[in-house]
Amino acid sequence: LALSHGTNDAQKTMGVITLGLVASGRLSQFHVPVWVIVISAGAIASGTALGGWRLIRTLGGRIYKIRPVHGFASQLSGAVVILMAALVGGPVSTTQVMRSAIMGVGAAQRVNMVRWQVLGQMMLAWVLTIPATGLLSVAGYLAFTAIFPSM
Repeated sequence: LALSHGTNDAQKTMGVITLGLVASGRLSQFHVPVWVIVISAGAIASGTALGGWRLIRTLGGRIYKIRPVHGFASQLSGAVVILMAALVGGPVSTTQVMRSAIMGVGAAQRVNMVRWQVLGQMMLAWVLTIPATGLLSVAGYLAFTAIFPSM
């Protein structure tokens, strides 16, 4: 799972940083420098180490009370899905894939053991995140162009 997580999420991070370097003129061509790889790997690792427990607690306890056999099945299926998506170049959300895998193992045992209201809360947050980030991007762009009109 860690390998597939790195091949998926770290690649997106490295692409965005390198795109910023090319757009700012610091790189003449799109080539990911080694330091960008190291920083991206460090950011993913530290984010997982520091903030991953909250996510694990939500996915592994609030949606469905996971046991080791369920954890193994969900980790294996999630890793395969994420790795396959990374191999074909399709970006996927690791959290979304793992949430689906955990709901799948829970529903396989008994559908009513899955806490579907938690899923509803997570879906609402996910749906609201996309337009909220778009609006923040617009606000940031307008503020930046107001402060630096010649750029």
